[in-house]
Amino acid sequence: MGTAGHIDHGKTALVRVLTGIDTDRLPEEKARGITIDLGFAYLEEPDGLTIEIVDVPGHERFVKNMLAGVGGIDVAMLVIAADEGVMPQTREHLAICSLLHIKSGLIVLTKRDLVEPDWLELVTDDAATLARGTFLESAPILAVSSKTGDGLPELRARLAELARAVPPKATDKLPRLPIDRVFTVKGFGTVVTGTLTEGRLAVDDRVEVYPRRLQAKIRGLQVHGHPVPEGLAGQRTAVNLQGVDRAAIERGDVVGAPGTLVATVLVDGTLELLKDAPRPIKTRDRVRFHTGTSEIMARVLLLDRAELAPGESAYARFRLERELVALPGDRFVIRSYSPIVTIGGGTLLDVSPPRFKRKAPALLAHLTVLERGSEAEVLEEHVRNAGAAGARLEALAGRVPFGPQRLRALLDQLQAAGTILAVDREWFVHRETRERLRAEVRRILDEFHAKNPLKIGISREELRGRAGAADERVFGHVLAALEAAGAVKSERDKVRAASHAVRLTPEQQKTVDRIEAEFRAAGAAPPTPENPEDELFQLLVVDRRLVRVKESLYFHAAALKAIEDKVVALLREKKEIAPGDVKDLLGVSRKYAIPLLEYFDAQRITQRVGERRVLRGG
Repeated sequence: MGTAGHIDHGKTALVRVLTGIDTDRLPEEKARGITIDLGFAYLEEPDGLTIEIVDVPGHERFVKNMLAGVGGIDVAMLVIAADEGVMPQTREHLAICSLLHIKSGLIVLTKRDLVEPDWLELVTDDAATLARGTFLESAPILAVSSKTGDGLPELRARLAELARAVPPKATDKLPRLPIDRVFTVKGFGTVVTGTLTEGRLAVDDRVEVYPRRLQAKIRGLQVHGHPVPEGLAGQRTAVNLQGVDRAAIERGDVVGAPGTLVATVLVDGTLELLKDAPRPIKTRDRVRFHTGTSEIMARVLLLDRAELAPGESAYARFRLERELVALPGDRFVIRSYSPIVTIGGGTLLDVSPPRFKRKAPALLAHLTVLERGSEAEVLEEHVRNAGAAGARLEALAGRVPFGPQRLRALLDQLQAAGTILAVDREWFVHRETRERLRAEVRRILDEFHAKNPLKIGISREELRGRAGAADERVFGHVLAALEAAGAVKSERDKVRAASHAVRLTPEQQKTVDRIEAEFRAAGAAPPTPENPEDELFQLLVVDRRLVRVKESLYFHAAALKAIEDKVVALLREKKEIAPGDVKDLLGVSRKYAIPLLEYFDAQRITQRVGERRVLRGG
């Protein structure tokens, strides 16, 4: 439960009489008598129900601190002082709670001992009018006095009733704890606190502090003041981190499982401007972006219009001035840069947007699916937009609004339907992407063969580059499917259409036969080719009738095999040989002898020992 309301309306005093805990912990708060930062308490009911309370500051200067505390609450308690009535921060705090889609709560009129019944009735009417059209429209309005205790038993009963109605949080989600406090405890080290919004954390878990990329181990956990072996979604949790320095962490950072969350500076989502926002918002306006416990400056980029009027909604992109860690489905609030007032909010839809042009219809269609589609449609959309890069399971987990178990079940479902395909154990590609790549590979091969009829095929890496530099796993999957279908053939590093064959004219065949005859006859002293890149010459190389021993030095395959046999026989007789022995054996100069020995070394036939060679393996 979180408090909300104007400064000096009795929020902290009310929490103190309900729980016995003074949430004003800072010396400055004690001295000034106002709440500056977040305070925390808990109310334990006899049946074991625990209501954890976040007490927020009411002063307009500390609304950003208030926002850091209300992101994880289930129930809002809007506090209005009976002697003052509805005030500016009453309205702003209610707007923030509404923008964050808090679904239940109540209104508490404090200081009832200071007013007459007639005045209390007027303030009650004002509160009801304020709540009209919000989530508090049908909420109870209770008048209490923290000083005399009047109305407190009924308030406590109503809070328990609301708390019991809160649905349990899903623990099958990525663990995520937005940090709202960081401090050091002597003998224990760094401690962070926050509301565990999703998943679970356990003692001895390895965690990561995002976006700092700091790895740590959980040394201990506490929930409402008691050590526990694990913290569950929805609980206020204190985490003792081993291996990180207090100075390296701050409010707004997030504790999660290593490598699961996305740190981003670009997010897409819905944007709703409050009806009483002071002016329209325009593309490129600078705003204060609040989600979780973080506040980040950002530029608003409207996707289908130049400006958004008060009361209107649209899709928007936010370009953040530092990294944000969030998940789709998270609510956010924006406040104007100056004057600093709450003007709107919305829901995050994509925390790692694809590279659509900002005003392209494709981006709006993409966001429409993410906002309105089923879980399966949302997952399929992300895999589709991963394109030829494919989508890794780990990357998908940080981009979908559901947990790992549900993600795996949906992936299995989409694979069974043939909508997506696994190119590796945890790497997926959309069927449309595979079909597009298959068509592109065939087109590129047809075009290549038309331009290069004498080449047996294109190198695999060149083909992958021309096909949009597809991920190697995705490309291998596509090629395997084409080979299985009999459409292409791969030979060593060359790929060709299955129907392609080199067809020589009679004149070209004569040239090929002449070149081969020259090299066969030359034996161990072949000629230097005039143009080794000539297509007809390369045909003999690709066909392995000519073998490249070093740059511009080619031997006929039959001659090279005869040379190898002679060298091996000589080594068996003499056990070791020098280049001079090869010169004498073959009747050639060092120009041929040394490259031949180096070639046989590379082929693992011989082994160099000093300046001599021996047979490899003895």
